[in-house]
Amino acid sequence: MKWHTAICWLAIAFTLCSPALSADKKDKDKGSGSQEVDSGSFGVFIKGQRVITETFRVEQQNGANLIKAQLKENGGAAPVQQKSVLEISAKGELLSYEWSQSAGGSLTVAPSNDFLIERISTATSSKPAEQPFLMPSTSAILDNNFFVQREVLVWRYLATNCKNEGGNFKCQSPVEFGALVPQDRTSVRVRLEMVGQEKVNLRGSERDLLRINLSGESFEWALWVDPQDQYKLMKVAIPADDTEVIRD
Repeated sequence: MKWHTAICWLAIAFTLCSPALSADKKDKDKGSGSQEVDSGSFGVFIKGQRVITETFRVEQQNGANLIKAQLKENGGAAPVQQKSVLEISAKGELLSYEWSQSAGGSLTVAPSNDFLIERISTATSSKPAEQPFLMPSTSAILDNNFFVQREVLVWRYLATNCKNEGGNFKCQSPVEFGALVPQDRTSVRVRLEMVGQEKVNLRGSERDLLRINLSGESFEWALWVDPQDQYKLMKVAIPADDTEVIRD
């Protein structure tokens, strides 16, 4: 698949596709309530042992883009521990974010003028607590434990900061983004930096993947996406925590 076509298909939240491609998509989707962009699961491994599975789905629905995820602890019939739904507009602006956990408690985030307003409910509270953040609606949501949200940020980086020059894939790098971590009730600055193609062992076979480093004030992660498979996130390495995240 050509670079531009793949990025257009993936970067649905950032309206970068050509008019012709957009028109084709409208005809294709006519009569359909939603279109899947990506779905699957990530295994989270600590010291080589699988501890959590994240199941996710990214879709277009009624002009918006929905990123749904749920977490289960490893083990047979383990119940869903956490779930989240992130909704962004066709222009990449936050419409809403919802998170909840089986132990009780939930939160929502929504834009209001120049602020993002987070409302937090606990199992014992009768009224949600409210916390405002002076952040634009284009800020990323990077909540704890949801790796599909990192995939969406990588797509945004590729779509808005990379271009094809004479067959060469060139990216502005590094690039900083403002993000909100709702469960921590804090805002952060994160940095994405293109490293380039690397051979990576994935489930016993060697793959040519594109590496992008994600870092912040207190963390450094390595992310690998597959340029031959719609730039989907395939692997994450978090050396400081002896943790790997691998797509099933």
